[in-house]
Amino acid sequence: MTINIICVGKIKEDFFKDAAAEYEKRLGRFCNLNIHNLPDKSIPDNPSAAQCESVLKAEGELILKKIGKSDTVICLCIEGKMLSSEGLADKIREIQNYSSTIDFVIGGSLGLSEEVKRRADFKLSFSPMTFPHNLARIILEEQIYRAFKINNNESYHK
Repeated sequence: MTINIICVGKIKEDFFKDAAAEYEKRLGRFCNLNIHNLPDKSIPDNPSAAQCESVLKAEGELILKKIGKSDTVICLCIEGKMLSSEGLADKIREIQNYSSTIDFVIGGSLGLSEEVKRRADFKLSFSPMTFPHNLARIILEEQIYRAFKINNNESYHK
């Protein structure tokens, strides 16, 4: 199975880089993992609605170019469905029955464009709280790793 994590912006802090590297190494046992860091568009302080829409549209176009036609797309967004770790493991197992590639999408500071959300096969939320996208990526990588451990009946999950 191929897992693509498509995210706007790149990790700058060393502690996030270290955590990402660790989970990416661990995931190598279970899947072909690809990380696609897309450039975030600059936005002024106190942007207008039109400026926000322009940034979302530009970032959305970059995201959509990375998604394969037959890929299953899971977008991380606050209005998505919350799942337990076991629920995410079930979702990944279900998808493996009909798709060889899952694209997990993490937007930039403004979230995801409506076009990207419409392309999603599933919308996932970790919490009603808002997280920085770097932290969301680490949580996502850890939860994907946990899901594979659950699905392979390996100890890790508690």
